[in-house]
Amino acid sequence: MSHNHIELFTTPTCPDCVILKRWLEAQGLVYIERDLRNPGIAEEARRRTGLRIAPITIIDGKALWGPAADQIARLRPLIGVAHAD
Repeated sequence: MSHNHIELFTTPTCPDCVILKRWLEAQGLVYIERDLRNPGIAEEARRRTGLRIAPITIIDGKALWGPAADQIARLRPLIGVAHAD
């Protein structure tokens, strides 16, 4: 079980969101999914990160964004996962 607090801001049509969700689940990590279609959640994402794009990952208060592959590369050291899946 994860000791990290992970929030994932997503939209249903975002392919990178699907990739990130599958990767997090494969690592056994628990995350809170936030739907950016909700105007209040989109505003919260903008307020917290300056962004309203998907996906945005917030792990222990640190915001990551960009393509899933880039985020996964940055997430690995934060959660202690080796390079190979």
